[in-house]
Amino acid sequence: MKKLTKVLCLLLTVVLLGSLAACRTHEPAGEAKKSFTVGVCNYVDDASLNQIYENLSAELTALGEQNGVDFTILYENCNADAAVLSQIISEFQARNVDLMVGIATPVAMSMQGATEESQTPVIFAAVSDPVGSGLVASLDAPGGNLTGTSDYLNTAAVLELIFAANPEAKTVGLLYDPGQDASTAPIAAAREVLASRGITVIERTGTTVDEVMLAAQALCADKVDAVFTPTDNTIMKAELSIYETFQQAGIPHYCGADSFALNGALVGYGVDYANLGRETGNMVYELLTTGADPASTPVKTFDNGTATVNTDTCAALGLDYDTLSAAFAPFCTKVQPITTAESFGD
Repeated sequence: MKKLTKVLCLLLTVVLLGSLAACRTHEPAGEAKKSFTVGVCNYVDDASLNQIYENLSAELTALGEQNGVDFTILYENCNADAAVLSQIISEFQARNVDLMVGIATPVAMSMQGATEESQTPVIFAAVSDPVGSGLVASLDAPGGNLTGTSDYLNTAAVLELIFAANPEAKTVGLLYDPGQDASTAPIAAAREVLASRGITVIERTGTTVDEVMLAAQALCADKVDAVFTPTDNTIMKAELSIYETFQQAGIPHYCGADSFALNGALVGYGVDYANLGRETGNMVYELLTTGADPASTPVKTFDNGTATVNTDTCAALGLDYDTLSAAFAPFCTKVQPITTAESFGD
């Protein structure tokens, strides 16, 4: 009888312990996760891309404070070095980040390759051609572990500004880095648009600041009427080194981002990168806190209609800002002035 009693007590203890364990396992399962680690990698140190990170970080921090969610942001910049980029991604993986953010196409593509097995969510920012670069199947249904924000450039709209300012323009220079994915589609589109108007096109390229400076000097020697550059990070990085060359030759530089105008180009036309950064932060928050699937989360695109005009360069070229603004107005949602500086915080 005593043996039977001991057996019953033992069985009862096992059942109670199992019940308690089940309760402990069940309780956290019903609670939403309140702490996340996000790895962010920037491609290069330039005004537009830095603006994206600054606004992404601020938005994510604000949303976390408002909703009681803690975000730890690990920020790195690979400075266009593929080996460094690979090391950064490996470090993010070793830290078991909940999500990665890749600012610019090369970073996003490297993150895509590195997360194929783990399926760690990746959100890209400022990718000009997400479909063409193979990052997503479509803008509406990305289909993998990546989604994000695009700074797609309406090339025809930028080129229209050239002829709005100078209807007599006959020769246009294209300045870009042939290795930049962000330039591939816009440069092809520029060739097509300009050819349809009977415009002579002269292409000059560079992959380093020194090469870009030589390319800019060559375009001046070519006596082009204007120069077009898309959202090319290599040229963006070199803009402070070339804008005076174009000014002295009397050649306006039309580009695909406001940061070019900040750094001395006559016109930067495209998306508001501060807003793009905030929207990227919103997307990070939504995916992490709701468990949304990147495969079915549409890529976010923006209106390209803001023309930013550098008033210092405008004066150096002998142009009147008010006259130029009036000429651009029919082709933009907004025209805004800016003066030359190294960064938006200056």
